[in-house]
Amino acid sequence: MDIKEAIARRRAYRSLAPVEITEELVRDLAECASLSASCFNNQPWRFVFVYDRQVLERMRAVMSKGNEWTFDASMIIVVLSKKEYDCVIRDRAYYLFDVGMATAFMILRATELGLVAHPIAGYSPKKTREVLGIPEDTDVVTLVNVGRHADTISSVLSETQVEAEARRPERLPLEEIAFLNRYPADER
Repeated sequence: MDIKEAIARRRAYRSLAPVEITEELVRDLAECASLSASCFNNQPWRFVFVYDRQVLERMRAVMSKGNEWTFDASMIIVVLSKKEYDCVIRDRAYYLFDVGMATAFMILRATELGLVAHPIAGYSPKKTREVLGIPEDTDVVTLVNVGRHADTISSVLSETQVEAEARRPERLPLEEIAFLNRYPADER
């Protein structure tokens, strides 16, 4: 699979089936993330790979309502960083951008391996820190839920979520997101 195919195949499915998580898989995903670019090669990303059944059970308490589908994830990758880990140039802090790129590399590798790697915003960073012993001064950037795409739709999904499983949610037209040579006056 080439990179464009992996990008096209990547989907944020919520109906997850179990997949065996091995230390080799964790290492593979972490290595792919580690190859991402970062400001002055600071590599501000940190990841906690949660796949122990008991810890996954405790992670249920961190999820927001509507994210019960995450309970079927075989692994949750907790993406962490600190502003101080990366470049701060005047009013520009790069760490979230750099961490996002590394996470995207990992998600694309998971896609290439036939896995679903679904990042979410619906969780409590505070509860995540409590469950995993993460220091208060460390940002919990996102949680990436990993599994295999299930053959059947999860019974906990809302109607909107079921629709998103059936077909890729629409993307904005390129004319609304990509501009040539200058930001358009009507967008200001």
